[in-house]
Amino acid sequence: MGSQGSWETINRALSQVSGPGRRGSEWITYLCPVHEADGRRHRPSLGVVYNPQRQRTVVRCFAGCPDVEVLARLGLGVRDLFDGPPPERPRRAANGPELTLADRAILAAGLTLSMHKPDFGPPIRKPRQVAAYLYRDAAGHAVGCVVRLRTLHRQGYVKSFYQLRRTENGWENGGFARVPYQLPEVIEAVRDGRDIYVCEGEADVLAARHAGLTATCNAGGANAWHAEHAEWLSGARRVWVVADRDAAGYRHAAKVAESLADSVRHLRVVEARDGNDLTDHFNAGHHPPDLLPVPVLDPHYTR
Repeated sequence: MGSQGSWETINRALSQVSGPGRRGSEWITYLCPVHEADGRRHRPSLGVVYNPQRQRTVVRCFAGCPDVEVLARLGLGVRDLFDGPPPERPRRAANGPELTLADRAILAAGLTLSMHKPDFGPPIRKPRQVAAYLYRDAAGHAVGCVVRLRTLHRQGYVKSFYQLRRTENGWENGGFARVPYQLPEVIEAVRDGRDIYVCEGEADVLAARHAGLTATCNAGGANAWHAEHAEWLSGARRVWVVADRDAAGYRHAAKVAESLADSVRHLRVVEARDGNDLTDHFNAGHHPPDLLPVPVLDPHYTR
């Protein structure tokens, strides 16, 4: 990494202005030269990481300070982030729609607006069930189940899901009522004023539960959150929306946050300190207070 010019430039400038950085498993963190330059003690909130695919250094203030302001305090510009030619900024067509809040967050995080699934080649074994997540109604009765499969392909494993619904005749294939996962626990948390974490998938919910938290999600993944799910969280004291660190995860988090903005007392939008999701965050040895604010989204929805 030392051979990357932008990496050396940014870290040298930050070391001179903010003092030595603290190296983590992914990011080097510094005091932010915009909002932590008052000489007081702070927990460093500016992260620097190198993206080799895009040949650029990513600078992110997890409190939401714009990159251009951070760079200006260092006497640098946006061009100093890139080792190759900077990519063209997305342009909207004449009279076309502005970038969404989620898309602005994606770009601020140094992520790409579109995702391309890797090609794992043809499957070489039959799908194997690795988990089944039971969904219950407010009374605790089973209404549906999400089954997680794992299939070995030539170039790696691929996960997939299918749903079952509970009927008078037993379990049948197909979707079920739009209820949040772990609904009885969510109802109790709203009633008792406890924090609730909204994740993207059931595995993260169970990881949160193992850590002693109340968490939930919707069946169907990032594109399937609806107003019916949000209604069950109405009146909650504080909700933490935990975004997966990719375009789909940021868009899902924005949709969840928007649906809760007027119905919960306190709202935050955060992401894993290391890795892609909440499970990765815990597996890296981090704790709930170590979750990082999602740029653009967290400042917009924090209340």
